[in-house]
Amino acid sequence: MSSLTITPLQKIPLIRQNDNLADILLKSLRDTKVNPQNDDIIILAQKIVSKAEGRMRNVAEVAPSIRAVELAEKTQKDARIVELMLQESNEVLRNRVGAIIVEHKLGFICANAGIDHSNVAGLGNEKEEYVLLLPENPDESARRLRNEIRQKTGINIGVMIIDSHGRAWRNGTVGVCIGLSGIPAVMDERGWKDLFGYTLQVTMVGVADELAAAASLMMGQAAEGTPAVHVRGFPYPLREGSLKELIRPKEQDMFR
Repeated sequence: MSSLTITPLQKIPLIRQNDNLADILLKSLRDTKVNPQNDDIIILAQKIVSKAEGRMRNVAEVAPSIRAVELAEKTQKDARIVELMLQESNEVLRNRVGAIIVEHKLGFICANAGIDHSNVAGLGNEKEEYVLLLPENPDESARRLRNEIRQKTGINIGVMIIDSHGRAWRNGTVGVCIGLSGIPAVMDERGWKDLFGYTLQVTMVGVADELAAAASLMMGQAAEGTPAVHVRGFPYPLREGSLKELIRPKEQDMFR
């Protein structure tokens, strides 16, 4: 079996709205002395994609609804940020002091609609407070970036966008895929043989989330300043994938 190599990309600057991520990543690959090849994968933290796409919001400009005010009182959160959570969600599933669990508009379950304060700088005015929303369509963001890199280099790679999510029944956040292009999200291993010749009946492997968790280890969660990594040796053939592959349909969800 071939080895999997994950290389943190160096010298990526602080990203601002309308920055060209393809150019920034290609320069970073050169600075890191990585020569991209077909079937390589680039994995990006959600934050830099959201920043480039202008998904920062000034909390001072948000007018909370009655529902947001009521939910903010229950959870002891800022009503203006709760209003953004409601705008970004299909449904509020659970809440308690300090946490609101929602079905995001993108379809997955997450805390606080993925809205983030960490590593979000303002625009120079100390009175302004900014938060960062998830990309509107991460699959499309990954597809555009992949196509642009292919146009500039002639190389066919996969692109994945990841975020940190908590999990039901387990402590600690892990990296998960929220958007991808050019790589599978799930591998269907039903019909494969195990070591003893048994035919697998139900095995579906969330390979994009497995890779996202590994990449998240290299990126870190605080001041590491590593928002992108290069991957070589992914042990499955690349194909087009989508976030929908990873989202369990409601009728099959036993835990709501």
